[in-house]
Amino acid sequence: MLELMKILMLDCCHNEKLTIIRGDVRDKELISKCLKKVEAIFPLACLTGAPLCSKDPVGAQTTNFDAVKMILDIRSKGQIIIFPTTNSGYGIGQEGIYCTEETPLNPVSLYGCLKVEIEKLILEARDCITLRLATVMGISPRMRLDLLVNDFTYRAVNDRLLVLFEPHFKRNYIHVRNAARAFIFCLENFNQMKDEPYNVGLSDANLSKWELCEEIKKQVPDFYFVEAEVGEDPDKRNYIVSNAKIEAMGFKAEYSLQQSIAELEKGIKL
Repeated sequence: MLELMKILMLDCCHNEKLTIIRGDVRDKELISKCLKKVEAIFPLACLTGAPLCSKDPVGAQTTNFDAVKMILDIRSKGQIIIFPTTNSGYGIGQEGIYCTEETPLNPVSLYGCLKVEIEKLILEARDCITLRLATVMGISPRMRLDLLVNDFTYRAVNDRLLVLFEPHFKRNYIHVRNAARAFIFCLENFNQMKDEPYNVGLSDANLSKWELCEEIKKQVPDFYFVEAEVGEDPDKRNYIVSNAKIEAMGFKAEYSLQQSIAELEKGIKL
């Protein structure tokens, strides 16, 4: 993984403003030194997703919660935080009712619980924005194949077959470039948005697993999918999300679900 990271960073090394520091986000002495001259903090280090956190609960606790709390404790007055959390915190929503930023959080995994707990502390500390990101999709240098759209498109292109467990479960989605744009938008509009959480996703992409497969099949016609007769999905998340709050601030997600599937198909075929 370290060698891969080195390769991925080569295109950025020409930028004179880039400084590379190898270390651990849990190292208080190192992080204190790094924070001395910065204006904005984006805590991105994370064990992401329910399966990984379940596999390494100690690493999840120390990275996803303890390290971020440490940043809150040692940051200087006036240093702002823009933090990516997850709409996984909504857990199991009510059928037909959109989860807004006012909806009670009900996480169903260690990953979701840690994100909800640290978001609460960040918002209480103020001078911050939290982004409850939808399930991310799309081509990227370190593309994850465990994410739903990426995973299903990969299976459609390579296997042509997918067995769905509990295909009615719904999620919201966001392209990785849209997620990056949301961070920039928050930085540019911080004073108008500060000290609030915001859902970030595609408002026309609150889809069930079955509906997602139907969208993929439009671009991969020989893709066949079927509901499993037995078994269940260990990930019980099932919700639809409103992104109206951040859209009212002026942010609009680009890169549609259809565009994401198209680029994934091309990338997977490389």
